[in-house]
Amino acid sequence: MSTEPQQVMTIDELAVYLKVAKSTLYKLAQEGKVPGQKVGKRWRFSREAVDAWLRAEPLRERKTESGGSDLGGGDAH
Repeated sequence: MSTEPQQVMTIDELAVYLKVAKSTLYKLAQEGKVPGQKVGKRWRFSREAVDAWLRAEPLRERKTESGGSDLGGGDAH
C-alpha cells in the first residue's frame, strides 16, 4: 500500500489531464457521469477514481452499442 496521499485534482487540472473543456467536465460531474465530489462549492476529483472510470468506459460503450446501458449509467461514483 502506498504511503503517499491520493492525488486530488481540481476541475482545471482534470480538464488538462483529460484534454476536455471545463464546461464539459462541469456537465459530466453534475450528471454523475465522471467520478467526483463537491467540497463546498468546488469540484474535486481523485486521479485514481478517474483513471478507473476511464478504464471502464470502453466496456460501457460496448454495452451501449449492443443495446445495453448508456455511458452515463446510474452508478454512484
